[in-house]
Amino acid sequence: MYLCRLILPLSRMSDFQQKEDTSWLDNLRVVATISVIFLHVAAPFLYKFDKISGFNWWTANVYDSLVRFCVPIFVMITGALLLPKDYELSDYLKKRVTRIILPFIFWISIYLLHVLSTLKNGFKLPFLEMLNIGSTKIAYKTTYHFWYIYMIIGIYLFIPILSKWVKRATEKDIIYFLVLWVIAIIIANPLFLKHIPDFNLKYFSGFVGYVVLGYYLSIRNFEKVKHIRTISFFIFTTGVLLTIFGTYFLSISNGRFTIDLYTYFSPNVVIAAIGLFLFFKHTNLVNPQLKVIRKFTNKHSFGIYFVHILVLYYLSRFGVNGAVFGVVFGIPLTTILCLAISGLIIYLLKKLPFGDKLAG
Repeated sequence: MYLCRLILPLSRMSDFQQKEDTSWLDNLRVVATISVIFLHVAAPFLYKFDKISGFNWWTANVYDSLVRFCVPIFVMITGALLLPKDYELSDYLKKRVTRIILPFIFWISIYLLHVLSTLKNGFKLPFLEMLNIGSTKIAYKTTYHFWYIYMIIGIYLFIPILSKWVKRATEKDIIYFLVLWVIAIIIANPLFLKHIPDFNLKYFSGFVGYVVLGYYLSIRNFEKVKHIRTISFFIFTTGVLLTIFGTYFLSISNGRFTIDLYTYFSPNVVIAAIGLFLFFKHTNLVNPQLKVIRKFTNKHSFGIYFVHILVLYYLSRFGVNGAVFGVVFGIPLTTILCLAISGLIIYLLKKLPFGDKLAG
């Protein structure tokens, strides 16, 4: 109900204003960066649904559900930052897209070399498989997070077109798009698919909806809404609780871990992402120590995303994973250690010649 009251009513043009201070988006990016590591540390325990204690599985379920917003928030930040700007196409492609492509080529080469070096049979890998290494089963455990890079490159290519539309669109137009996007992702969700007619709304589905949503929520003025922080926190908590308990009951019902409510297009995850986005929009960071951490993590977040899976791999080789000291403490401690090592690696890489262009 709060969500509908916050987003659906149409507003005057005076209720739309882009905040000059975008530090809250930096705060969100840092939280999303930490959360994606947290998610990858916790996830392995979830697939051991009937092989570990109920307490450990529940801990991982709570932890993972808390951070399912990470990728949607990354994409919403992209919409909030890039859609309000004007672009000259060739200049945009040179400056924006190459900033993703070069680190992508560099890191996929690193992961390729890593996979080849860890093969039991040495370098005996067919050439065509090497070209397709990012999606092969051989490389899955070390390159599965690259799906995000493929997706974000597609989003970046679409931004100049989308930007022109949103700036000419009325609030009614944007809400129309977002409503159809929500309907499209509900229809596509496995939980609802068999109960809903198969309307073809695929053009409205996908991560582009998060781009538009991030833009809309960033320029929409909610200052007149009383207790906006409390309401947004309530929205976030509602989404998280739906994920936690919904996943548990679905898993119990199916006798195995069921991921349906963990997907980034589950309504509960959309709700959590909206709540967190609005909460940070109306929250100021004043602690000077946290500002230092924010500045460092924000500056190196893209590179941290690239390298963190490799860091987790080698931490695990040395016996450091989410099970250290028990999952309650092991998952956060492993996350912090991985974040610190990943950040240090990217910091040092950027000190090398051309390192700032390749590290991410």
